[in-house]
Amino acid sequence: MKKKVLMSWSSGKDSAWALYTLQQNPDFEVVGLFCTINKEFDRISMHGVRIELLQKQAESLDLPLEIIEIPYPCRNIEYEKIMGDFVERVKGNGVEYFAFGDLFLEDVRNYREEKLKGSGIQPIFPIWGIPTEKISRKMVRNGLKTITICVDSKRIPDKFLGKIFDDNFLDSLPETIDPCGENGEFHTFVYDAPMFKKPIEITIGERFARENFVYVDILLATATNG
Repeated sequence: MKKKVLMSWSSGKDSAWALYTLQQNPDFEVVGLFCTINKEFDRISMHGVRIELLQKQAESLDLPLEIIEIPYPCRNIEYEKIMGDFVERVKGNGVEYFAFGDLFLEDVRNYREEKLKGSGIQPIFPIWGIPTEKISRKMVRNGLKTITICVDSKRIPDKFLGKIFDDNFLDSLPETIDPCGENGEFHTFVYDAPMFKKPIEITIGERFARENFVYVDILLATATNG
């Protein structure tokens, strides 16, 4: 019997590629996605993606989406209570694993493993340890289509914001920048992928900044045309 997995979903390329990789593994069945949302802004906290775009991704993936609302501001004890309640609920549905799209940050992996220890849910990391120069090119070659939606302006020029993640983008990155932005240099939104039923039609909205992070607002094309 296949083991039931929920995929931690950020809307970006790494979680999308981890999902695609996991779906090729006959030992696992991905039964849904889960994502934490900043309740104050109705967006993914780090990526700044709107809920309706997350829902479109889940629809195109033909997977149910669990949205976990996190208050803003949120004390750590509150966050852990919310996530603990979520773990207990999905365990009742037979979920045994949470999958994450982390690549090489040991502290992030250790945090996830520590928080899930003894919970009855095991963390798995389908793309862990793959060199980012290799995996970034593989994403592009295999039809993962993404756009940069957030950059840390202290690490990377904001000219890379709102750009398609392709070979030209990768070739133009400074040598100090990880090709997958794994150190937080940039974040992406996936609008098409090998496992999507159809692409998500998007348009680029306004730019906005929070501290040293610069975002571009991504909108559904139908919303702007309607």
